[in-house]
Amino acid sequence: MNISKLVIAVAAVVAGASSLTTSAFAQAKEQFFPLLSYRTGPYAPNGVPWANGKQDYLKMINARDGGVNGVKLTFEECETGYATDRGVECYERLKTRPGVALVDPQATGITFALTEKVVADKIPLITLGYGLSVAQDGIAFKWNFPLMGSYWTGADILIQHLAKELGGFDKLKGKKIALVYHDSPFGKEPIPVLQERAKMHGFELQMLPVTAPGVEQKATWLQVRQSRPDFVFLWGWGVMNSTALKEAQATGYPRDKMYGVWWAGAEPDVKDVGEGAKGYHALALNTASQTPKVIQDILKHVHAKGQGTGPKDEVGQVLYTRGVMIQMLSVEAVRRAQERFGKGKVMTGEQVRWGLENLALDQKKLDVLGFNGVMRPLSTSCADHMGSTAARIETWDGKKWSITSDYIEADEQILKPMIKAAADKYLADKKMTRRTPADCQS
Repeated sequence: MNISKLVIAVAAVVAGASSLTTSAFAQAKEQFFPLLSYRTGPYAPNGVPWANGKQDYLKMINARDGGVNGVKLTFEECETGYATDRGVECYERLKTRPGVALVDPQATGITFALTEKVVADKIPLITLGYGLSVAQDGIAFKWNFPLMGSYWTGADILIQHLAKELGGFDKLKGKKIALVYHDSPFGKEPIPVLQERAKMHGFELQMLPVTAPGVEQKATWLQVRQSRPDFVFLWGWGVMNSTALKEAQATGYPRDKMYGVWWAGAEPDVKDVGEGAKGYHALALNTASQTPKVIQDILKHVHAKGQGTGPKDEVGQVLYTRGVMIQMLSVEAVRRAQERFGKGKVMTGEQVRWGLENLALDQKKLDVLGFNGVMRPLSTSCADHMGSTAARIETWDGKKWSITSDYIEADEQILKPMIKAAADKYLADKKMTRRTPADCQS
């Protein structure tokens, strides 16, 4: 081979390599979602369907739509066992992955541990229906998004519902409400609102902490039997919920006087109790059915192809659907960010944060996404990182959950002053300041 042919050959190889590199780079448009989960331990019965819903939604968006405007959605799960230290380890390991969008810690304790970390790392923290209640104040908490509700809004809604059932807030006077709660940051979150409402309406609040994970509650329900509260609020998770219902049945406490938080109102909580849990109520953030279009699309594009994360019969259940809902909001935050920062581009954590802060999902948009009847419309802003403060009541009829109330809005006149005061204290303790109007535009 002469020199000129050799030069041409080398140039061809170099050009080919360059083309391959460019092609690989072009194909590597991936938005990454860290998925913290717990498939083992006492919280697994509830954690598994929640995690499966998230994965299946991401798979469906890739299969049906090719991702978000051509950007493929990728993920990696990391097992936390619901332990805060393991959750922090998962976060630290996954936060450096290219294209990381946000983090959903799936536990209030982990949320507390990450709230300061995400500020430095510029990664938004999405905590739908859990986490730090005062983070609804987006002017104080730039990176936290307790979408669709907090334990403060949940507690307030339950009190409103009881007042309506009794015939007015004045009928709460002299009543006794026992809070049976998981002795952790999660279980303690509703206490300030319940105490405030107790002062306003004159009911007695009895607080009964349950040591995690909640498999031993005989002493707690002995106290319930002795004090005979008019109502019991169950702020539990995992095996604690079914254990509480079994103990209530054993001690003869009427299940129709029990109300659970939205994490104590799913199929795993009642399936082993069955008819024994009949009449038990819980807050509901979403419906449970295989009817909605989004669920049908998951069955068609994921499960029908043998790519479902879990069993087909769990698809559409309460916690599975909540996982789908959470992941939809995460994906729509990416889509919203792309509208401003460039369609078809991988978004940074800062850009996704802007997307979360500017979500505008009205009923028409929810219908297009396939969520008709599943959830309430949601609209966030710089000041409001929750977007919706409403929930309904669902009731177990012995075989299935049924929605048994209209939507109830949390009373912002009561909650907003409490949120502002608590947020101001948090900022003062951390020597931080509120965001400026200019920062809200960034």
